[in-house]
Amino acid sequence: MTSSILIVDDEPINLAALSQILSPEYTLVFARNGIEALTSAAKHHPALILLDVIMPEMDGYTVCRRLKADPQTENIPVIFVTSLAEVGHESSGFAAGAVDYMIKPMSPTIVKARVRTHLSLVNTKQLERSYNDAIHMLGEASKFKDTDTGVHIWRMAAYSSALASACGWNIEACQQLELAAPMHDIGKLGIPDIILRKPAKLNAAEWNVMKTHTSIGHDILSLSMSPLLQMAATIALSHHEKWDGGGYPQGLVGAAIPEMARIIAVADVFDALSMERPYKEAWPLDRVMETLASSAGTHLDPRMIECFTNILPDILEIQKRWVDHDFNLDRLL
Repeated sequence: MTSSILIVDDEPINLAALSQILSPEYTLVFARNGIEALTSAAKHHPALILLDVIMPEMDGYTVCRRLKADPQTENIPVIFVTSLAEVGHESSGFAAGAVDYMIKPMSPTIVKARVRTHLSLVNTKQLERSYNDAIHMLGEASKFKDTDTGVHIWRMAAYSSALASACGWNIEACQQLELAAPMHDIGKLGIPDIILRKPAKLNAAEWNVMKTHTSIGHDILSLSMSPLLQMAATIALSHHEKWDGGGYPQGLVGAAIPEMARIIAVADVFDALSMERPYKEAWPLDRVMETLASSAGTHLDPRMIECFTNILPDILEIQKRWVDHDFNLDRLL
């Protein structure tokens, strides 16, 4: 599949030169002035724009600023094409939103290399966006087999990221944890509804089936070698382990439980206690924090409880944002 490139220049000779260089590999769209450029960008949504700087009526800087001000075209990368006499205005171009400069007269080798590089970056961003969308869809899918309501999984994920940061994780790792956390219960897709939605207490045999959601989730997510999905697989397997070894499925004790799972456990318990659920009212904050404190050393990692308590104002701010999100969403429905 070829990538569309919009070439904007008021000189036909320059349009012809770029056409000769790029037409064998790419689908090209041409514009001879700023107005045509804006119209063509909106109509064709090209993957890349090669934009002349000096044009009558509307120069390239103005065109670029208008492209970046339009949500439909703001993400299209712009490379300015300029003459040697105009070099020195690069700062103006980058300030307008351009990603690169090419100098006239143009070397075919340089033009092809620059275009190839920036289209590769576009493809990478599109793949990353698709990947993140898939992660969000997996998280949403798990909600259909759970009794929790609203945005619990995303709120809990935000708590987890904040707690990880307080524990010394770097920004990238915190962001990955926030994406991985909503998939912690995806294994419930493999649990029969008669057990998952039973209104009464589960018997021993049913509880044994319920506990398999951890290994089911791990088996699903570990099929990918992606570091993010490997993290999600570890969380899915271990988020019901307890600090004193009384959890499942492996009965891990203390620091043998992966730190990411210990973080998720605190965030999950806090959210379960502090928010209204179909089967319970929201607990007062002091009761929630007393319960967390009493769970330190048995269910939960004492260090995690200490870090969580230290950032409680941040946690409550996250909670408020998500409560407002739920409220605003309900008003739209």
